[in-house]
Amino acid sequence: MEFNFQFFMNDIVQQARKEIVEAGYEELRTPQEVDEAFSRKGTTLVMVNSVCGCAGGIARPAAAHAVHYDKRPDHLVTVFAGQDKEATARAREYFVGYPPSSPSFALLKDGKICTMIERHEIEGHEPIAVVQKLQAAFEQHCDEV
Repeated sequence: MEFNFQFFMNDIVQQARKEIVEAGYEELRTPQEVDEAFSRKGTTLVMVNSVCGCAGGIARPAAAHAVHYDKRPDHLVTVFAGQDKEATARAREYFVGYPPSSPSFALLKDGKICTMIERHEIEGHEPIAVVQKLQAAFEQHCDEV
């Protein structure tokens, strides 16, 4: 039996996309979609998705659970590093002062970066710790809903 790596990876990518969309995040797959989403008024949480283990085991579960909070972003969006490369590159142009990192979270207000939770703050941590970091950012930058 021959192992088809590309078929295997396509399945992983589709599952990763499905998980974050089902959590309420809008997929941004082109630079134009990124610009449109980031031009919206209010706060926007950007989840930079990836296929690594810490994305599936920590970041995506944290992304899903963190938004169940009194203060939360107005908009939830995601770009997929390594998959939607142009959209991810455009999103990263907005993350001034932060190096590329995936998975990661960026919190924007009116299209400007407020804060970022980078891979080193996700990898090796429990999902609840990432939820708490996200909710601390929401507490500081978001309005109550």
